[in-house]
Amino acid sequence: MLKIKPVSECELDILTLGECMLRLSPPGHQRIELTHVFEAYAGGGEYNVAYALSRYGMRAGWVSRLVDNPIGHFIRNHAQGSGMDLSELIWVPYDGVGISDRVGINFTEVGIGVRASTTIYDRGNTAVSHIKPGEIDWKRIFNKRKVRWFHTGGIFTALSDSCTEVVKEAMKAAHEAGTIVSYDLNYRTKLWPAAKSFEATKNLIPYIDVLIGNEEDFKKSLGCEIRGIDENYKSLPVEAYKEMVTSIIAEYPHLRIVGTTLREVTSGLLNNWSAIMYYDGTFYESKKYTNLEVEDRVGGGDGFLSGLIYGFSNGMKPQECVEMGTAHGALLQSTRGDTSMITLEEIKYVMNGGSARIKR
Repeated sequence: MLKIKPVSECELDILTLGECMLRLSPPGHQRIELTHVFEAYAGGGEYNVAYALSRYGMRAGWVSRLVDNPIGHFIRNHAQGSGMDLSELIWVPYDGVGISDRVGINFTEVGIGVRASTTIYDRGNTAVSHIKPGEIDWKRIFNKRKVRWFHTGGIFTALSDSCTEVVKEAMKAAHEAGTIVSYDLNYRTKLWPAAKSFEATKNLIPYIDVLIGNEEDFKKSLGCEIRGIDENYKSLPVEAYKEMVTSIIAEYPHLRIVGTTLREVTSGLLNNWSAIMYYDGTFYESKKYTNLEVEDRVGGGDGFLSGLIYGFSNGMKPQECVEMGTAHGALLQSTRGDTSMITLEEIKYVMNGGSARIKR
């Protein structure tokens, strides 16, 4: 069973650790190289989780290292709009050029038809990649402020060797304080090779309670194979995923939850979307959103995880938790940008079978 600390004993319900970048996207489905206009968004895996849960009334905090300039302030302002706790954020001075520290940027094209969505990173030398062990007093946070749930993931871990060390330092302190620790594998080929991800994940997994990922994440970060998977991900057999998760639990029996999203890609804007979750010896499978029309697929996995965390943190049943996560992920993909613009009412409406019929 997942033993989450009582609300009354903690200052924060959830604390996340990770990078937030400035995302620049051409309007609609235009190309980066030909656009005259970019839309600006804030987003990052762990940041997205804290942002959503803060919007849903949870006491959510985010830890990172951010440059004190207008781009850093853009991210701060976006975070404050959700009510997120930023008291543990580290601010560093801007040198006027970005040689010492800078805010990362990603350029994202939203695909359509047979053209996939693509992301180009401009995130080298970012402030948070320079974070060092000992820079944050994790024992003070987890033992004095106290936190019910801590979350980080593979994207932040991959940014630098020191980020990997800080993740272990934070997870160990959280684990020892009795805080639930979740980790989204979130493997990114552009950030590090599979061998390095595998080595890091093996060192971190003893401190993890809740492990999330998709088929590529589990393959590259844990060496798991899933039989019968189409290389284009057009057909994802659920039983094969369950076999993979069962093998993970057999190797790491301390894991309380293992969850994975299933995205069958028909086209850039048409996907089948669902999820499965292992919890306390039982598999829970969500409803399948067939032919889900996708406005922007970025952040769907973060939507799933934040819905799952909300459910368990608020005493919902396991089946309700996986349904909430999947519904939130589906709805989040109906808007542009990485972070959730969805209301709790909308999630519960879709969870309970509500349709897209107009509301008047």
